[in-house]
Amino acid sequence: MAFQAELPEDDDPLLQFAPYLHTAPRSNSITPPLQRRFVATLAATGIVKQAARSIGKSLEALYKLRRLPGAEGFAGAWDAALERGVQRLEDCAMERAIRGTPTPIVSQGAILGWWDKPDNHLLQFLLRARLPAPYAREAQLVPGHPVYERLREELRAEFERERWEASQTPAAIAAREDLVARLEQKWRYDWEAERSAQRLSENNNP
Repeated sequence: MAFQAELPEDDDPLLQFAPYLHTAPRSNSITPPLQRRFVATLAATGIVKQAARSIGKSLEALYKLRRLPGAEGFAGAWDAALERGVQRLEDCAMERAIRGTPTPIVSQGAILGWWDKPDNHLLQFLLRARLPAPYAREAQLVPGHPVYERLREELRAEFERERWEASQTPAAIAAREDLVARLEQKWRYDWEAERSAQRLSENNNP
């Protein structure tokens, strides 16, 4: 499974939430143990669909459950687990940026060997996002900034969609570099749009 980490221990604070209690549980109810297993798997994978599959329940049933009155504890643990999974994906991205990914050494159509190729584009993107003061050109792009949070969600979604752990071919590596370039271009566009709006507001309110 992509980015599968160790499941949280039973005494992990993440699993100490108040689960939803069915007033008349049925054989297919999402019981408290299943709710905790779902949250644990979500924290380990960062992928809701995979966590749902681990307990044999549909996404529809789980989203319906989290909206029920009395399921606030489950919903909060769900969000916290997803945040933990996202943080781990960021750690994986940083590791791939620094340590590299297996890349073939090709000569005349034949693979001669492999080497771990650092991803400089990904590293630069992460540095600008996490340490904006020294690395971002003009923007103070920090956690909590709308552009930062939007890009973070986009990057997480791309990790889930692309399954980067399987990206070992030259074509996949090129596609990853193109993704980072497109995200950087979008960041510059969004930042310039914000600056233009701010200048317009200042001009209209001298």
